[in-house]
Amino acid sequence: MSFVRNLVGAAILSLPGMAVAQLPVYLDDTKPMEDRIEDALSRMTLEEKVAMCHAQSKFSSPGVPRLGLPENWMTDGPHGIRAEVAWDEWDQAGWTNDSCMAFPALTCLAATWNPEMSLLYGKSIGEEARYRNKNVLLGPGVNIYRTPLNGRNFEYMGEDPYLAAEMVVPYIEGVQSNGVAACVKHYALNNQEHDRLQIDVEVSDRALYEIYLPAFKAAVQRGKAWSIMGAYNRYKEQFCCHNQYLLNDILRNEWGFDGVVVSDWGGVHDTKESAYHGLDMEFGTWTDGLTVNTSDAYNHYYLARPFLELLKDGTIPVSVVDDKVRNILRLMYRTTMNRNRPYGSFKSPEHAAAARQIAEEGIVLLQNKDNVLPIRLDETRKILVVGENAIKMMTVGGGSSSLKAWYEISPLDGLRARVGDAAEVEYARGYVGNTDGSYNGVVSKVDLSESRSAEELLDEAVSKAREADYVIFVGGLNKNEHQDCEGGDRESYALPYNQDRVIEALAQVNPKTIVVLISGNSVAMPWVDKVPAIVEGWYCGSEAGNALASVLVGDVNPSGKLPFTMGVELDDYHAHALNDPMVYPGVDHKQVYKDDIFVGYRWSDLQKGKAPLFAFGHGLSYTTFEYGKATIDRKQMHVGDTLRVRVSVKNTGARAGAEIVQLYVADLKSSLPRPKKELKGFDKIYLQPGETGEVEFLLDKSSLSYFDDKKHEWVAEPGKFEVLIGASSRDIKSKVGFELK
Repeated sequence: MSFVRNLVGAAILSLPGMAVAQLPVYLDDTKPMEDRIEDALSRMTLEEKVAMCHAQSKFSSPGVPRLGLPENWMTDGPHGIRAEVAWDEWDQAGWTNDSCMAFPALTCLAATWNPEMSLLYGKSIGEEARYRNKNVLLGPGVNIYRTPLNGRNFEYMGEDPYLAAEMVVPYIEGVQSNGVAACVKHYALNNQEHDRLQIDVEVSDRALYEIYLPAFKAAVQRGKAWSIMGAYNRYKEQFCCHNQYLLNDILRNEWGFDGVVVSDWGGVHDTKESAYHGLDMEFGTWTDGLTVNTSDAYNHYYLARPFLELLKDGTIPVSVVDDKVRNILRLMYRTTMNRNRPYGSFKSPEHAAAARQIAEEGIVLLQNKDNVLPIRLDETRKILVVGENAIKMMTVGGGSSSLKAWYEISPLDGLRARVGDAAEVEYARGYVGNTDGSYNGVVSKVDLSESRSAEELLDEAVSKAREADYVIFVGGLNKNEHQDCEGGDRESYALPYNQDRVIEALAQVNPKTIVVLISGNSVAMPWVDKVPAIVEGWYCGSEAGNALASVLVGDVNPSGKLPFTMGVELDDYHAHALNDPMVYPGVDHKQVYKDDIFVGYRWSDLQKGKAPLFAFGHGLSYTTFEYGKATIDRKQMHVGDTLRVRVSVKNTGARAGAEIVQLYVADLKSSLPRPKKELKGFDKIYLQPGETGEVEFLLDKSSLSYFDDKKHEWVAEPGKFEVLIGASSRDIKSKVGFELK
């Protein structure tokens, strides 16, 4: 009886008088899924149907034991499998076998610009979720980087909708290959943490469709995501977890989504709205909304007893709950009820290797004057590492993405392990940030307590810097409150804890001062001209220190590129340039996206005479690349045609490396305002020294279109266009024009 393999086995065997040939349709995996769904639905009581629509614990919802239908178990997060919590508490459950492999944050994944890394990431984290018997992974996140103050930007994939869309699809495919549903979040317009539970976002349909929805659409239509998580905020005066326009009109009717809509924890506010406006499963609700709980809280959920009573008295037709249960059953048949579902694996050497490779490909070399990097160990006797972030655990904290990591290699330990006896690696604290290394029951393994004053710490670092061949300052942000952390936005664009002062003092006494930023956001860099090298090191998970050391000493040639624009100052971002609190952070729970479609490089491209600090798509290498002239296979293109673009790239340096070739499209004359250029293709090409390779792109109508919100359709206007090939949004190497007929 091969079907007795999963959680349904015991129930199947208990059905009286049943032979294999008499299997009910809902248990017979030779039958079409939709037939099985309808058969299971027909056997359920109204109470059983309603029970499936809401949680029974912090992270699970009930099945139907009587029918052998298993529970659904969710897990945070997008970067690793969250430690087990108590049944009805956020406190740790106290397990000893629930530490996980911590993977890099999704900003780092996006910085690889490599869909193969995204597939590897999804497959690896999906295996960990499956091994822990979770059938829904609450991630990935694809909200757009609109402001660098957003506390959750580190969980997302940058500012560009095309890049986010291309990277999210293979992640989903990798996760779901393990019989685990990816739950893409937070749908939609969840672009800040400030006032996230109430803010009502007003945005044009054009910006909604061009900027904020493409990654979600790709997740649904190309990635075939099995679940979507609603956002906390409001849109069109309805909460996004039960929103007619977002969930019914767009997600279901326009995109054809057939999966489950899951609420964010505590994101549900009304029974009738959640019944009619697209929600399937309710999680995290407290019984008066968010502040007061009771002993039988789950029965008081909006989609629990209140929903059941309205169904029983006919106020809400039974067809409404049936539609929800169909979606939930479909989720179960794709995951827990799939007898061919693999078993997964946990904390394996393969997962460690994947985490490290993703980190190595995502780390971005922002600046490298006089080729001060890589560190030349044969000419080095002493390296000084300065900064709290060199020793602080970054897997702990940040909100729901906080992890109980199996291990975490710090930048200091990673560098010491790699350098070995080749040179002395000293450490100086330099500054004190947040010394509390615990979060939600997970306690850091590093003691960050410090009794010395700021002056004493600075004097020590400067004194040691004078004697070092290299100084590596490891700072940036952390995952404490009001930094890169859920629940609140950053309060300043500047580096915290007076790090600027420390960096400038180090640079003054040592010309080989290298700044490594550990963060998920852009920061102000007033010292940019005073240091030769800057590295964006992200939050890289368990293998962070090893990956960073590999890049610093040159074992790995850096190839990451920025997935968002780094501005000189906060006003370089459109949401802040307008100096209008209604645009950010909002007034009286209202907010208007007056920046519209001009987000990130789309805005900075319009600022004449003012360049960003580091452009979208920027990233250096230890080798050099020479671009050939872009060519196209036709000068005229008709709607329905495909345009082929080719460009050659040569590695002109002395070592192997990878270059990310970026293709942008410019509409030279449009009836509506359009960005000067938009990313519509990219490819990562690996080349040996002296080797030349060719990159090919295909463009079609979608590559040329804008969303006409008056017609509510995508429009490609006839006229002249230009293809721009670049190493970043500001480093354009070649252009070629064509005409759309």
